[in-house]
Order: sequence, then C-alpha cells, then structure tokens
Amino acid sequence: MNLIFCTNKMKKIITIILLSFSILSAEAQIEKLAGPKVGITMVSSGSLASILRKDVGMFSDEVREEWTGSTGKYGAVMSQYGWQWESRFSDGGNITGIVEWIALIGGMEKGMFLPSVSSMVGLRTDKGIEFAAGPELSLGGIAMLIGAGYNFKFGKLNVPVNITYVPSQNRTYHHDAEYDYTHMWDEEGNPLEPVLKKPAYSVTHPTGARISVMVGFNLGK
Repeated sequence: MNLIFCTNKMKKIITIILLSFSILSAEAQIEKLAGPKVGITMVSSGSLASILRKDVGMFSDEVREEWTGSTGKYGAVMSQYGWQWESRFSDGGNITGIVEWIALIGGMEKGMFLPSVSSMVGLRTDKGIEFAAGPELSLGGIAMLIGAGYNFKFGKLNVPVNITYVPSQNRTYHHDAEYDYTHMWDEEGNPLEPVLKKPAYSVTHPTGARISVMVGFNLGK
C-alpha cells in the first residue's frame, strides 16, 4: 500500500516538473545576437603590466625571480579587440536574463598576442542597465570577471557599453634546482655527483587588477 502511494506521488511530482518545464520553455523567448567588441584595459602594477611595459619578456623567467628596476612597480594600458556572442532569455517581464561569450585579443598595439575567453551570466533591465559576472580564461590563468553597463539600442543594432573588473591574484612560481653536469667523472673514471648551481625555490607575484571599458556592436542572428 505504502509502495503504491509513494509511486503515485512520485509520478505526480515528475508530471508537475515536466509540465512546468514545458510551460516555461513555451513562454521563454531566446534572442541571439553577435558582433565585434573593442575597448581598452587598464592594468595595475603586477606581472601582466611588467610584460606589457616590456620590462620582462612574455615567456621569460625574469618575471618569476626577484624583480629589479621598474619591474612590478608601474601599471600599463592595452587595447582589446574581439567578438561577442549573446543569448537573451526573456519571460516578458522587466528583467531579461543574458548569457555572453566573449573572445578577445589584447596588446596588439604593442606587438603582443594576449588572448582571453570569458563567459558571463547576468541580468538586463528594460531600461538597458545590465550586470553580469563569470569566469575568464587567459594566459595568466582563470579569474573572476565582474561587469556592469548600459545597452544602447538603435533599431536592430545593440551597442552595449560595459565596464568590467578582474581582481588581482597572487601567482606562485616554482623553480627546480639547477645543477652543473660539466664534470661527470673523476680522474679514475668514477661517476661524480652533479654540482648544485641554484637551489629550488618559489616566488609569488601579483598579476595586477584589470579595469576594462568595452563597446560592442551586436545584431540579431
């Protein structure tokens, strides 16, 4: 008796969930837009700013060792260019859900190729004000991206203007010990232990916070 009751109750719950999902899916309107995105990024002092200022090479170990001179002491600015894909999920109210995928290339004016990909989820009001947040993947690793802005609408053209913020993170770099293998054998032909040139060590540097001002030009697909 209890088994039959539980089975019937479970069927009712599943039916209600399926019906609710069907109703929401039928009422929801999904609008997709895409277009170019350009802007500038201001970077506070840290490893990224040092690379942009060419105080150290992009793939140099210098940034992982003790910084000297101006390295790590000043900020920098770089351009951004890329593409944005946006999906809007609207239920007919005053608030619209948005999902954005953004692929950017930074530093081209400095002769650098600094790619990044981010995904943001947020809300946009019927007045055009929007807020969103999500992860960003770049050469520096994964970070949290927070943004706010306003969407200007000119007919079918949408022009979102956003300010985004990525907080600075501390990155720890680990170096293995370095050995001198020049003399591997003694005069009698016996093997020798390599000579330690530099012991293993770790060093931590901030990446630097980033504030970007971005403008997009999106048209519906």
